[in-house]
Amino acid sequence: MSEKLNLQMVTPYKKVLAEEVDEITAPGTVGEFGVLPGHTPLLTTLKIGELSYRKGTEVFHVAVNWGYVEVEDDNVSVLVETAEPADEIDLERARAALGRAEEALRQLSPEDKDFLAMQAALERALIRIQVAGRKGGQGH
Repeated sequence: MSEKLNLQMVTPYKKVLAEEVDEITAPGTVGEFGVLPGHTPLLTTLKIGELSYRKGTEVFHVAVNWGYVEVEDDNVSVLVETAEPADEIDLERARAALGRAEEALRQLSPEDKDFLAMQAALERALIRIQVAGRKGGQGH
């Protein structure tokens, strides 16, 4: 059994990261879960949320948008629609997106076809703002 996890994170557009890490915490669709070396094989889905990973005493944060996680033999593959590390998030752009989503939701009813899309946009903006507040890679 390895003492590290090999983390690979990719979107349809690029490899976001490839790191050797000590621990991963991810936003599963049925709840947050953690992965340590020696974890049993797993295939599960992710929701919009914050994925974090620890290297030694440093904790890094990534805003993710729907996808999958596969864990096998200490290799963790994260396949997501989008992934933005904390230090790459444009906070002003995220705040503007939040404002647009809030305004759109005020004008829509839950029956409107665009309501769920705007709710998801709101959730993505909130997560991006939360993760951006963790810039620097340190701490929880």
